[in-house]
Amino acid sequence: MPIHPTAIVDPAARIDETAIVGPFCVIGAEVEIGARTELKAHVYVEGPTWIGEDNLFYPYASVGVASQDLKYKGERAETHIGSRNKIREFVTIHRGTEGGGLKTVVGDDNLLMAYTHVAHDVQMGSHCVLANAVTLAGHVFIGDWAVIGAFSGVHQFCRIGRHSMIGGYSVITQDVMPFATIVTPRESKAFGANATGLERRGFNAATVENLQNALRLLTRGKLNTSQAIDKIREEIPACEEVEELIAFIQSSERGVIK
Repeated sequence: MPIHPTAIVDPAARIDETAIVGPFCVIGAEVEIGARTELKAHVYVEGPTWIGEDNLFYPYASVGVASQDLKYKGERAETHIGSRNKIREFVTIHRGTEGGGLKTVVGDDNLLMAYTHVAHDVQMGSHCVLANAVTLAGHVFIGDWAVIGAFSGVHQFCRIGRHSMIGGYSVITQDVMPFATIVTPRESKAFGANATGLERRGFNAATVENLQNALRLLTRGKLNTSQAIDKIREEIPACEEVEELIAFIQSSERGVIK
């Protein structure tokens, strides 16, 4: 396998013969790296960590290191990273803790731009984009295809619904509804559906319109959440995506950003 002579690799690590480990990388015990994954240089990985195939790690990324949670006492916890992710410079991904299921998960086909922080017990789906310096606190859930703008922070235990888009410099302290666009100039506000993103991903015009109308009732209908949901059920044609939106809101423990 192509491992640079300056790299330090623990004998207990399991690295596919097609993976590439560049100069000055440090790979610890109980690290598994899949086929064609490349660590460019100065990448640090601690175990137990499982990394899938065709990932690309840029210099100075740190993966699988211990949580910053003061309650973490060194219990065995894991990091799982899927396939075809791009992990840019100085990204930090911390392993899980006992309080969050002992596992941090990053799915497939994600782009984590420079200085992104993925804290303990985060559960990230696939096809997500986290722009520069996005900071996820512990126990955050992110659905597939979510986009989070640069320098945004997400509070512990918040959920980011799939196909949502969060504008840059946002502070997220409640759940972000799926399919919605959110920005926080001073306080968090929803601005309707993520229409452009949904159209690019093949959602038909009727579905996008249904979501736009449902979110309009939620955010600008001068109704409380329960009233808005009742109005959606009365006025919006039933579809899977609208039902997902309603189910997400009704299962929220922190409340949703409206």
